[in-house]
Amino acid sequence: MKTKYKIIFMGTPEFGAAILERLIEANYKPVLVVTTPDKPVGRKQIITPPPVKVLAEKQGVDVIQPEQIQNSKSKIQNLNPDLIVLAAYREILPEEILSIPKYGCLNVHPSLLPKYRGPTPIQFTILNGEKKTGVTIILMDKEIDHGPILAQREWEIPNPKITHSQLSKELAEVAAKLLIETIPKWLKGEIKPKTQDESQVTYTKTLTREDGKVDWAQSAENIERQIRGFQTWPGTFALLDSKKLKILEAEILEQTKAGPFGLPGKTFLAPNDKITVQTGKDYLIITKLQLEGKKPMTSEEFLRGCYHLIGEILG
Repeated sequence: MKTKYKIIFMGTPEFGAAILERLIEANYKPVLVVTTPDKPVGRKQIITPPPVKVLAEKQGVDVIQPEQIQNSKSKIQNLNPDLIVLAAYREILPEEILSIPKYGCLNVHPSLLPKYRGPTPIQFTILNGEKKTGVTIILMDKEIDHGPILAQREWEIPNPKITHSQLSKELAEVAAKLLIETIPKWLKGEIKPKTQDESQVTYTKTLTREDGKVDWAQSAENIERQIRGFQTWPGTFALLDSKKLKILEAEILEQTKAGPFGLPGKTFLAPNDKITVQTGKDYLIITKLQLEGKKPMTSEEFLRGCYHLIGEILG
């Protein structure tokens, strides 16, 4: 059974792909998928399609990948969509596109708006140690994540050590279910949009590679959250002999008394033979890491070939 409504879907990463897949399963197969261009990925810079494109092509949905969404205005107009749905598309829609669909443009946002507007709500949910989060579906306007709320669902974070990829996957499932419930109600006129409370607004920012650099003056708790929150992008790293040392997994060791280990960033060997670093508060035990140009290793594997790390002060 096909939906009688024409829907265009816009998205890019795994979060968007998971939602697109559930939409298709619920008989809301889009007439078009809009995603970002293929880009080079990894050390070998292999040109890789975004996850949304991979899924759309597998499902037989037409895909376009404009450098700028404005370039696809005429194609979108010609399709005369009833609804546009966005899930992590990563480009702001201009008013002339927002005004095309009869029932507007819905944005699926992985936070409890108006908290954590902007491009990195999942990262900052983890970075700030939130105990709960959720998803929000808004009717888009010209401002970022500003439009009125159509539906919202709170979600308790079950694992205090959840990573970005895990939380993104969980929230995609929550969002997909909420979206599938919301679309028919919205199309039938059964939902009254609710204006966001501007006094409660908080923002996230676009992260750069340099945001991943560890500040060892921070507490071990904050750094460990950074490692989990920035897991997918931009990663977390320190400097060792001018090379990037990626920290992939870590644990916190509480400092019960003043240690003799020196300044924040100073490394030593913990009783469990793992690399441990003095921070501004408590210690960070590094359990998995990767030196620039090398493969990921456990702490023990790394020390077999790079024992001189112990006693160094990481940059």
